[in-house]
This record gives sequence, structure tokens and C-alpha cells, in this order.
Amino acid sequence: MVFTAQQIAGYTGGTVEGDPNATIGTFAKIEEGVEGALSFLANPQYESYIYETKSSVVLVNKDFQPSQEVKATLVRVDNAYESVAKLLQLYQSMQQKRVGIDSLAFIDPSAKIGKDCYIGPFVAIGENVEIGDGVVLHPHVTIGRNAKVGANTEIYSNAVIYHDCIVGNNCILHAGCVIGADGFGFAPTPNGYDKIPQIGIVTIEDNVEIGANTCIDRSTMGSTIIRKGVKLDNLVQIAHNVEVGQHTVMSAQVGVAGSSKVGEWCMFAGQVGIAGHLKVGDRTTLGAQAGLAGGNLAKKGGATLMGYPAVEHRKFAKNMAALNSLPELLKEVAELKKELEELKNNK
Repeated sequence: MVFTAQQIAGYTGGTVEGDPNATIGTFAKIEEGVEGALSFLANPQYESYIYETKSSVVLVNKDFQPSQEVKATLVRVDNAYESVAKLLQLYQSMQQKRVGIDSLAFIDPSAKIGKDCYIGPFVAIGENVEIGDGVVLHPHVTIGRNAKVGANTEIYSNAVIYHDCIVGNNCILHAGCVIGADGFGFAPTPNGYDKIPQIGIVTIEDNVEIGANTCIDRSTMGSTIIRKGVKLDNLVQIAHNVEVGQHTVMSAQVGVAGSSKVGEWCMFAGQVGIAGHLKVGDRTTLGAQAGLAGGNLAKKGGATLMGYPAVEHRKFAKNMAALNSLPELLKEVAELKKELEELKNNK
């Protein structure tokens, strides 16, 4: 598909500065721009590239003031990052969708398959599974018995949906993710550990995206729940009986232990750890590698916490500043102790 700068401005609510008839047919990073490509500038650290990029059109914020001549046509918008995301979504929606069932797929006769689905080779669909309209299942996906997958959901290769689990509409599950494996439940005995049967399910609501190799465990009883709009990065672990509130986002390698409840619109950076049976309030932000073991700050919501154990971010900054001064402080304490000993000896 080919678009003009004027069409892009109309779609994004922007204004054109340069040639309104400049055409683009692809996207490129601003530092790798080519003729006929659309790029964007949102981070000032990349400003130098706008003066040398070969991209035909560049999205910029309305307040951007170039310090030298820009050869590309500019489209000024309120938020360049949001606008390029909107354009990428439009571009993706225009791609021709695959439809049909590959002859190498296995579908149990009792399964119900919606209209306009694509089911790739070596997909396995079990008994009484329900697949909604427009679902895309890439090669080697496995859907266990009695599971349900909502309309227009896309599941990539080697993802596994265990028996009885529910996936909503318009979800994206990336390669290798596992939905509904047993929760980590064992009872200690004199002879070892007895497995506690995990008879619950996982429920994933609409518009959820789950990254590659992320695991969401089924509950002991009831359901592990991922509410609508949640976005999970790669290698995230959600344990049994956890509930994640709507529109919460988690970066790679986050781990949430069993029976914890995470609120809405939370943001967890990489490698955050949440202990079991905790409540995290709405709009809580946890910095990278933060470890939450309890406390009222997280429970109330709205806080930004860092470190282990997680504390308010300003306190964390002060603590780290003090820690950096620790070698000098230790040296001073040693000198003071030496002086004190000398004073005692001279009495």
C-alpha cells in the first residue's frame, strides 16, 4: 500500500511541512531510512538522524524545532510515538489474512471451528474445543480438550493451551507460551512431597497479549485470571490463583507468586518479583528487579517502588546514595575508633 504525506496527516490529525504528495510504502527506523519509507522522531537523542535520513516522510511532535535543514517531509502530530503505533496498526490490518485448514492439522470431530479461521500444519485441537471466528493458529499449536479460544485471536507456533482454559477475543499469544500448566502445589510429607491436584483453570479476557515462553499456571481451584487489556512480555511467570487487573503491563522475567492480586494499570519493569498472597493496588509502578514482600505502600496503589525489599523510589535513591558512600564511611569509622583507642590509652 502507498500513502501520501497528506493522507498520513489526515489519519493522524497532523499537519504537513514539505511536500504533501511525498509517498511512502514502508516503515524504517530514522537512522536506517530509505526513500519511500516513513520514520518518526520522538526521542530527542535521535535528533541528529533527522538531518541525514533518507526516509521520505518523518513524523515529529508539533513542538519540534529543527536546528538545521531537514530534507524529508515532516508530518507534525501531537505525539509521534502514538501516531506511528496507530499507523503500524493500520498497516497490519491491511495485510491479507490467511484462511483455511491445513491437511496436516488434527482437529477432533467434536471441536467447533468458527468462520474464516486459519489452522496451520501440525496444529492439534482436542475434544469439545471451541474456536471463534477469524482465529489464526500457527503450526504446532496445541489446544487441549474443552478449551475455548475467542474470535480474532492469534496464537503462534508451539504455544499450548491446556484443557478447560479460556482465551478471549482479539488476543495474541506468542510462540512457546503455556497457558494452564499445573500450579506449583506440593504438600511436604516424611517421604517427600505429595502433589496437590490443580483442578482449576486459566481465564484470559479480551485484548490480552502474552509474550514468548511466558507461563500462566492453572489454579488449584477456581481460576487464575488475566483481565482485559493486560500485556505480558516474554518469560513472565504467573503462578496459580493469581489475578492480574485490566491494562496492567509486565516486562520480561517478572514473577508473581501464588494467590497474589495485582490491580489495574500497574507497570512492572524487568525481573520484578512479587511474593505470594499479596495485594498490589491500582496504578502501582515497580522498578526493575524490585522485590515486593509486603507492606502498605503497594497495597494502597499509586506508588512507585524500587529495590529489595521494595521501598518508595525517593527513599531508594537516598539509600543508594548512602550505600555508595559506605567505603568512605567505613574508613572514617575505623579512623575514629583508632583515635578513641589512643585517647583511652593516654589517660
